[in-house]
Amino acid sequence: QVQLVESGGGLVQAGGSLRLSCAASGSIGSINVMGWYRQAPGKQRELVARITSGGNTNYADSVKGRFTISRDNAKNTVYLQMNTLKPEDTDVYYCKAEIRRPFYSNYIDYWGQGTQVTVSS
Repeated sequence: QVQLVESGGGLVQAGGSLRLSCAASGSIGSINVMGWYRQAPGKQRELVARITSGGNTNYADSVKGRFTISRDNAKNTVYLQMNTLKPEDTDVYYCKAEIRRPFYSNYIDYWGQGTQVTVSS
């Protein structure tokens, strides 16, 4: 079994910062891309940022210059540092990881349970 556990969400005032963490645990052979997505009620889940195992990153235009994604491969953990938060950043944030289990050759997407981020104006 594989689990992704997120932490770090909460309520913050506009202009503030939060740091999200997502740790993968269980039967893990290797992890490829890790990323953060967000979703508002009634809307599609959208990519916020992603990072490859080699450290290459991509960001949504709306968060460039404000958010930074990083990962600790030894800890199977991905982070999202969110600065200069805006009310429109309010969403449920989900982490996703492409994980290959031992003795398997293919990667499967695993999702965390989501963590609420609320930015007040």
